[in-house]
Amino acid sequence: MKRIPHSVYSTLFGVVHLALGVNASLALVCLPLLVLLVTTDPSLSWPLLAVAAVPCGMGAAAAFATFRAHASGETAVLRTFFRELGATWRRALALSALVVGVGVVALVDVVVLVPTGAGAVAAPLLVVVALLALAAGMVGLVALAEAPDARLRDVLRVCVVLAVRRWPLTIASFAVLAVQAAVVVAAPALGIGLTAAACLYVVWAGARYTLQPALRPVAA
Repeated sequence: MKRIPHSVYSTLFGVVHLALGVNASLALVCLPLLVLLVTTDPSLSWPLLAVAAVPCGMGAAAAFATFRAHASGETAVLRTFFRELGATWRRALALSALVVGVGVVALVDVVVLVPTGAGAVAAPLLVVVALLALAAGMVGLVALAEAPDARLRDVLRVCVVLAVRRWPLTIASFAVLAVQAAVVVAAPALGIGLTAAACLYVVWAGARYTLQPALRPVAA
């Protein structure tokens, strides 16, 4: 029987260590959201949930930066995560707040306008606005992790264009995030503690490819 090379065990251990470390760190950053999901009815407490979701953008940006460092050979997970959190939290928090704010306003307006005559025209436009905001925020958090010195205004402008241009990857990331959101709402501990890192890794890989035209000059 052929022996499994030691490098395979080392790689497997590194992946498990990365996933567990990122999940634990995310659970700490997203603790307010977890507490609300466990203790309240999401259908009634959604305004508080929206506010509590804003800091999760910081955790996502730090997770993306941790994935980048791990791909470059960094083995420390927790130390890397919180180092990157300290480096990106201001802009990540601002971007997350902007995306959540635009999304909440757009979706509330949809609910209000649907029963009216203007709803048939305005509702689809508002849904598109909410999806564009989510797409730009998703790719933008990866951009902040990949290019920490980039200006937030430039990040938003570039990410909107690239997320639309490479829409198949954006739709795939939406699908992954939708599944993850459903898991988090149904079982918060399972969603953040076990599946979050895998979900964010898929999003990071897709968004990193989406950002290649913008990141290439930076790398050069």
